[in-house]
Amino acid sequence: MKTKILVLLALFIGIGAVLHIIAPPILFGMKPDIMLPMMFVGILLFPKFEYVLLLSFSTGIISALTTTAPGGQISNLVDKPLTALIFFGLLYVIPKALDEKIKAPILVAIGTAVSGSIFLIMALYVVGLLPGSFAPMFLGVVLPAMLFNVIFTIILYPILQTIMKRSQVSMA
Repeated sequence: MKTKILVLLALFIGIGAVLHIIAPPILFGMKPDIMLPMMFVGILLFPKFEYVLLLSFSTGIISALTTTAPGGQISNLVDKPLTALIFFGLLYVIPKALDEKIKAPILVAIGTAVSGSIFLIMALYVVGLLPGSFAPMFLGVVLPAMLFNVIFTIILYPILQTIMKRSQVSMA
C-alpha cells in the first residue's frame, strides 16, 4: 500500500465524516449518508482490493460513531463493507468502454440503493421497527440520498480525477 494513497483515502473519510455530521436529518432523525459517496469515489480512484477493504471498514466505523439513526451503529458496521465489496465487484462487471462520466453516477446510484437497503434491513431487525416501515424509509431517506450522492459524485469525481492526473498520483 502506498502512503500517498492512504493519506488521500484518509482525507476522503475525514471530509465525508464532517459532511455526515453536519447533514440535516430528512425523516425520523435519519440523515443521508454523505460518507458513502466519498467511499465510492475512493474506490473509483483506487480500485484495489486492499484499499477497498481498508476504506470500507474505516468508513463503517466512523459512520457508526457519527450516526443518529436508531440501530445505526451495528447497521453501519455491516452495511459499509458489504456495499463496498458489491460496488467494487460492479466496477469490474460494467464494461470498461463505458465513459467514466456515465459509469460513476450509475455505480453510485446502485451502491447507494444497496447501502440504504442493507442499512434499513439491519436497522429494522436491530431496533425492531414495524416490517411495513421499510418502503417509507427507503422512499423518504434512501432515494433523496441517492439523488444527492449522484449529483455530488457528478460534481466531485471529475475534479478529483483532474487533481490526481496533475499531481501524478498513480491510481493503483
